[in-house]
Amino acid sequence: MAVHDDLTAVQRCLDDLTRSVGRLEQQVGTGLDIRRVRTAADHLRDSVALLSESTAAEQPAPPRPDLVRIPDAPYDSSLWTDSDDEGLGVRDRHAP
Repeated sequence: MAVHDDLTAVQRCLDDLTRSVGRLEQQVGTGLDIRRVRTAADHLRDSVALLSESTAAEQPAPPRPDLVRIPDAPYDSSLWTDSDDEGLGVRDRHAP
């Protein structure tokens, strides 16, 4: 898996965690323990966001393919000896 895919999976898990903490908070109330859990989840979310930004900046650009120069000079005609002429057949024959 690529780093981007792994970070996306972590963010999805954190979204699930945040929803679960919200449901738990409704059932338990807003005590000290649940606030600590919510704060920890928020810190995780912030840390993953920072990690996403830093890895996006570090990803190298894909390498550009090497350019191939094509000369303007005509090709040597001996290269084309015994070759078909664009599907028209042998040089001495003509298309119907």
